[in-house]
Amino acid sequence: MSDLDLAYASARELSGLIRAMEISPVEVIQNTLARIEEVDRDLNCFCFVYPEEALQAARAVERAVVAGEDLAPLAGVPIAFKDLTPTKGKRTTMGSRVFESWEPDFDAAVVEKLADAGAILVGKTTTPEFAHSGFTESPLWGVTRNPWDPDRTPGGSSGGSGVAVATGCVPLAEGSDMGGSVRIPAADCGVVGLKPSLGRIPMDILPSLFDNISHIGPLARTIDDIALFLAAAQGPDERDIQSIGVGLDIPDPVPADVEGRRIALSIDLGMYEVHPEVEANVREVARALRSAGAVVEEVELAWTAEIHQLWDRIWGVFMAAYFGQHLEEWRDRLDPDVVRLMELGFATSAVDYKRLEIVRSRQWDQLAKVFADFDALISPTVAYPAPPVDTKHMDDLGINEQGRLVSRFMTVPFNMVAQCPVLSVPSGFSADGLPTGVSICGRRFDDLTVLEIGAALEQVRPWLGTRPPI
Repeated sequence: MSDLDLAYASARELSGLIRAMEISPVEVIQNTLARIEEVDRDLNCFCFVYPEEALQAARAVERAVVAGEDLAPLAGVPIAFKDLTPTKGKRTTMGSRVFESWEPDFDAAVVEKLADAGAILVGKTTTPEFAHSGFTESPLWGVTRNPWDPDRTPGGSSGGSGVAVATGCVPLAEGSDMGGSVRIPAADCGVVGLKPSLGRIPMDILPSLFDNISHIGPLARTIDDIALFLAAAQGPDERDIQSIGVGLDIPDPVPADVEGRRIALSIDLGMYEVHPEVEANVREVARALRSAGAVVEEVELAWTAEIHQLWDRIWGVFMAAYFGQHLEEWRDRLDPDVVRLMELGFATSAVDYKRLEIVRSRQWDQLAKVFADFDALISPTVAYPAPPVDTKHMDDLGINEQGRLVSRFMTVPFNMVAQCPVLSVPSGFSADGLPTGVSICGRRFDDLTVLEIGAALEQVRPWLGTRPPI
């Protein structure tokens, strides 16, 4: 049996305990491995675990502590990476039979940076095939389940990472976000997830370095842990030509003062049907921010469903360009939705694809007008609580009788039109006991403001005392 209090300790707490010699990093990793074994058999959040290697690394940290050596910021802290992110000499399957045996000969930049910061890799987390979906299920690894209700999805595509953090397997996990894949599982699992500004964390895991919807980001249980990950992983880095040239100076702890901050509120982003319990929780968040001294005003955001619907075509081009070369040989062994997306991508002309950017530009103009008057925009992360695990990616997409878009994924527009930082933090629970999330979008490159707003919410609407029943 694992020690749950230790399992749910934050990365910041663990780092302090290890430095003070109040706990051995070996004990931390042993407890982590025990917790993974307890959780994974029911929820399927890990596809690979590395017990011997992790314990060997922990012993090395222990020797450094005893010898009085200077320690890296995250020395001895367990971490998990998504099974989309290349790890040298370790299988990286991307949830696909196509890559079932692939062992990269390099570490992604984010893996290298977190290792340099002292974090100890304990395993890799499940993802849908090629991270294509907001639900975590793949032909190779099967279904990943939500720790608050195993009959529900944990979201995706970083669903395994969300579950691993929510259940205390690790305090930090990495995810990738092309349409909400960090923020969706953060909301569904009741944790914190950050899509940083484009280029804040170097993205070198794709065949192209010029993609402009893809971000790498952390999942954690606390804002300070998100900040620790970001401080360690941020660039600049020549492996990503779009990486931001100047790193953030992130205070530790993150300030929680929102006095005088101007924050815009949009419940529907101009287009979505939103579950009443999700709306109620976001409005409670707005009231809490006002009580903390922020000025929160509801705004009309003139976004339209067109931007969400066009994402499917952009995503199809993404899948066809990066993985479509495997379609002919592997069609019968690919996820059917991956096949559909690839075919959609192949059917899209270069001119039509370029024209999509005109729509994206119009929608960005609407958000830029909001940021002319406000420091941030808050909205629901997803439109309704986690659905059953057998829900498919396209099952919930459509227009209702009121002309509202019926889709959970309110995250999509923020990849399509805004390379801005977007943080998801817990906003409360539904009547069924499922977590809901609130999205905090900041101005371009102003990642620190969204963290500060998140830190304020962590104080006025604390979520750290809640744990899933597993």
